Amino acid sequence: MTNADPYFTPVTLGRHTLRNRVVLPPLTRQRAAQPGDSATSLMAEYYRQRAGAGFIVTEGTQIEPRGQGYSWTPGIYSGAQIDGWRQVTDAVHAEGGVIFAQLWHVGRVSHNALQPNGDAPVAPSAIAPEKVKAFIETAPGEGKLVAPPTPRALSVAEIHELVGMYAQAARNAIAAGFDGVELHSANGYLINQFISEHSNTRTDEYGGSLENRLRFLREIVAAVSEAVGADRLGVRFTPLFESTDQDRIYIGLVESDPHKTYIEAIKVLERAGVAYLSIAEADWDGAPDLPVSFREAVREIYSGRVIYAGKYTVERGARLLESGLADLIGFGRAFIANPDLPERIANGWDLNPLDPATLYGGGEKGFTDYPTYQRATVAAAE
Repeated sequence: MTNADPYFTPVTLGRHTLRNRVVLPPLTRQRAAQPGDSATSLMAEYYRQRAGAGFIVTEGTQIEPRGQGYSWTPGIYSGAQIDGWRQVTDAVHAEGGVIFAQLWHVGRVSHNALQPNGDAPVAPSAIAPEKVKAFIETAPGEGKLVAPPTPRALSVAEIHELVGMYAQAARNAIAAGFDGVELHSANGYLINQFISEHSNTRTDEYGGSLENRLRFLREIVAAVSEAVGADRLGVRFTPLFESTDQDRIYIGLVESDPHKTYIEAIKVLERAGVAYLSIAEADWDGAPDLPVSFREAVREIYSGRVIYAGKYTVERGARLLESGLADLIGFGRAFIANPDLPERIANGWDLNPLDPATLYGGGEKGFTDYPTYQRATVAAAE
């Protein structure tokens, strides 16, 4: 068996049979049309190029205007945004791909400049995030990172409204042609903020005990499952067990008992019967590995598909697939730079290098102009 073989064994996810186990995970690229934050034909080409993935999850797409924390990211709450995403889903489906939309609300990781009427961002509690910044536009095509202000705590009535917004965003995604949706419950954003003891100090039914802090997640999972079907739903978490780099702790919130916190959260998904669980691991240099005991506990309690992502090499991902602890592996940076990544994995071909300067914002450079292996080979021979 070669390193490539585990990626090309049959696998189902929800109602779909996937062509391989290589995933294009959610990757913010900040290229939505302005004004209106709609997906574009350029974005359709970007996703079409990568439709050889067994499974695609879009970049985070905000479910309402208050959910935006970075300029030029797409939404899925307006008719124009639904139409924009239809270009993307049509392009991916024409290539035989399967694509879910990631539903996103940043909560407190925003800025007044991005909020309707310049209001404060909303969150479970009025606690400002640390070591994280929002991104605001300062001129057309230009912007800067800014520290988020102290957010405003949501009322119970507003929480109920947000649950409904998630369900409506899921319906919008299906109307836009998506095959399903993923809840962004990771990276210190809104759902993660409710789960975490560090960002949720509420004293009502949405705070205090872990059971209460998981209530928002439970209600959203139930509402979205009712709206579009549990077999069209996945959920993403970032279960950090330690941080060796405090400047990067914003990627998630390290709980006092991360094992219990996330195992209980995953039990919510198991009871609801959602199609998959996505685990985004710490991915910076020197980041701690996810404990094997946690991976084993996940497999023991959760019967859906499990996706892992986080600076995986082809070899490391293959070992995890062979162990039976993972069903699919997500590749972020490698898939950005290599639109034909599954074919490269299958053939053992070299990978294009990534240009970090073109990750966020801009046009086709560093977005749709990375060559396939065949095109690069032809160019080199000329």
